[in-house]
Amino acid sequence: MNTFLVILLIAAMAMVLLSLVRGVVAFLQSTKVDLETGEQQDATEMQLKQNKAMMARVKWQAIAILIIALLLGVAT
Repeated sequence: MNTFLVILLIAAMAMVLLSLVRGVVAFLQSTKVDLETGEQQDATEMQLKQNKAMMARVKWQAIAILIIALLLGVAT
């Protein structure tokens, strides 16, 4: 059981890292576009991608925390 949870935890941590990198890349691209085009009145496509990636990061972090809680519960 512990081995399975550890594998799930590693997968969740990898997904956190992936979504973090995607969000940072979207942020950098949106900043570059904003600097080149000027002021924006509404959210651009890159800003929406950034928000989506950051929400995915929060979701995967929550899953990782739940897995850690399960590991601690099983260990005691």
